[in-house]
Amino acid sequence: MPFAQLVIGPPGAGKSTYCNGMHQFLGAIGRKCSIVNLDPANDKTSYPCALDVRDLVTLEEIMDEDKLGPNGATLYALEELEENYSWLEEGLKELGDDYVLFDCPGQVELFTHHASLRNIFFRLQKLGYRLIVIHLVDSYALTLPSMYISALLLSLRAMLQLDLPHLNVLTKIDNLSNYPELPFNLDFYTEVQDLNYLLPHLESESSRLPHSKFGALNTAIVDLVEEFGLVAFETLAVEDKKSMMSLLRAIDRASGYAFGSAEGANDTVWQVAVREGMGVTDVRDVQERWLDLKDEYDEIERKELEEEARMRDTASKAAAEQEAEDEDDDMTDWNGPVPDSGVKVQRKK
Repeated sequence: MPFAQLVIGPPGAGKSTYCNGMHQFLGAIGRKCSIVNLDPANDKTSYPCALDVRDLVTLEEIMDEDKLGPNGATLYALEELEENYSWLEEGLKELGDDYVLFDCPGQVELFTHHASLRNIFFRLQKLGYRLIVIHLVDSYALTLPSMYISALLLSLRAMLQLDLPHLNVLTKIDNLSNYPELPFNLDFYTEVQDLNYLLPHLESESSRLPHSKFGALNTAIVDLVEEFGLVAFETLAVEDKKSMMSLLRAIDRASGYAFGSAEGANDTVWQVAVREGMGVTDVRDVQERWLDLKDEYDEIERKELEEEARMRDTASKAAAEQEAEDEDDDMTDWNGPVPDSGVKVQRKK
């Protein structure tokens, strides 16, 4: 039974970067992984693309032929993909049981109310795929209360629209220390705790928001999010192995992924770590690593990398010296005649 991640999110959230990083990480732990590009505007992928929707339809063609803008053309392209679903089905059959990452377009209409992407996902389920939606949100949204509330509403709407196992992920968490200090700790935002504490900060964000009608609207919005009680966030620093490993554990739990028989022999340390649940961090660890003590952790990691490089150099030199000694020993033990090279040397008198 193949498993797949459906990677969605607004533009700039880091979908392609995530697919590239997750593809490399899955390869490192022994999972055979393929990436399918469903974004007709993505003409320069940073990852090896096993199946590309641009082989079926491109954004430029639609905009030129139908005189549509980029957003309308993307919606039209997904409708075209839905109409020619057999093309996608045939391409996926060639991938076998690979773990698949679907890199989706960034237009939020596609996963909030437009039906084509949802219909395609449900048809993938009928092929036997176990799907999970990975909704990426740039962690910069935490720096402004209005942006955070917008991210909550977008995440909630996507969860209700797609109706699949779903994880919301705050990306670029390693950049948070470069932004203004947050009024609350990170767990307030990831666990979506009592949002009424956010209302004073929301009102102070703009001189227009303290108006009574906006106050009532803000209260109604946060009550709506809390009544559903569905939205929560994982965190990700895509270049950090521990962060990627922790997220993959959460994805595996949510999607029901089980290790196959091929994973077990000659495992690397990262394979064992993922399987055994080692290195899983909670939000307090993330707060400490990327916000409270980021410089200290960066220095520790720098020293660890330098030590690893020094040990590799030492091991490489020792191996080279051993190889040279072995060659000398081979020549020393040789007691037979010197082999004739076939070259005759005639000296001048």
